Amino acid sequence: MRSILVYADHGKSTPARLQSALALGRATGGHVTVLVDTPLSPYLSIDGFGSGFVATDMLREALERDDKFGVAIAEQLAREDVAFDVVRSDDETVDAMTTVGRLADVAVVSHGCRFAGELALRGACPVLVVPEAGLLTQPVDVACVAWDGGNEAARALREAVPLLALAGQVHVLTVTEAEKTGGFPPTDALRYLSRHGVKAELHEVARVASVEQSLAGAVALRGAQLLVMGAYGHRRLTEFLMGGVTRYFLDIVTPPALLLAH
Repeated sequence: MRSILVYADHGKSTPARLQSALALGRATGGHVTVLVDTPLSPYLSIDGFGSGFVATDMLREALERDDKFGVAIAEQLAREDVAFDVVRSDDETVDAMTTVGRLADVAVVSHGCRFAGELALRGACPVLVVPEAGLLTQPVDVACVAWDGGNEAARALREAVPLLALAGQVHVLTVTEAEKTGGFPPTDALRYLSRHGVKAELHEVARVASVEQSLAGAVALRGAQLLVMGAYGHRRLTEFLMGGVTRYFLDIVTPPALLLAH
């Protein structure tokens, strides 16, 4: 993962997110692109006669504030040992991330990000969802792969190879009775990883409650810092209509980092 896109805003999780992106850049010899976005839509209004107008002063202040924010980030990253650039946009945030991410290997957001699921469904690259506080170091000690044999899981596995190749341990988890009909067997996942020099262990996880709860228990048991999984849902619908497993891990209180691909 040599081209790393990371979203930056004024929220409290941005410093940890930037450091996680930098850690990934160091581990892979990559380049970090920081996106600072100022969507115009909050400053556009319709009056009682149906005419549109722009809250010009508020928009100008927001643009100036975010321009200064971008400069401050650039000054901070100039002291680091990772190649970087800072880009600005005034598109809706998911649109901006999708556009800039067309030639990115991964997009980095934080757990709790309101658009993480939508970005995973719409974006051109996988999404790495890192903890809100604390650094996701690279390489991770333990990584897990959620495998149900579906196309989404297969794509997530392919996209995750650079991270899995660095990990100390890799576990492929398949929940009993959760595999897709006609999907790829988990042995195919192991075979694919082995071709990339990744040694992984396969575990069949007994379904004791829901699929997501069973999977979460297996991930916690192994102390994994990273979970690779397919993102399930509908591109044209809100992310709250995503598949139950994906939504569960985006909402869980103390999640591992997630690598999501649709």
